[in-house]
Amino acid sequence: MDQRISFITLGVRDLAASRAFFLDGLGWQASHDSEEVLMLRVGEHLVLSLWDRAAMEAEVGALGSGAAPLTIAHNVATRAEVDEVLEQARVAGARVVLAPQERAWGGYTGYFADPAGYRWEVAWNPGPVGQEVLP
Repeated sequence: MDQRISFITLGVRDLAASRAFFLDGLGWQASHDSEEVLMLRVGEHLVLSLWDRAAMEAEVGALGSGAAPLTIAHNVATRAEVDEVLEQARVAGARVVLAPQERAWGGYTGYFADPAGYRWEVAWNPGPVGQEVLP
């Protein structure tokens, strides 16, 4: 198995709110958009799939309640971009759950929750790993 991720699929309770957030609020482009799923190409070989939770559970089984044990990171090239991206997300309807702060490992990060409650980290990581994930 190649060491890579092809899809990140999130079961969302309100696909319309997620669609408005990502397409209208953040200005992202859909690679596929249907009644049950919104797919967003988020990397050269990576798709973020937002799937209506009821439809997802019909296929994969009950997912339980509460926040998913998952965060998704969006790395940026500069410290200032962390603030800019968090503000863009907030204006688009996200809830900032952790204001940006300096990290012991030398980076600067903050977190927001998208309309479905998934936690996104916005990170500036000046180290080698942080640089590898930048376009």
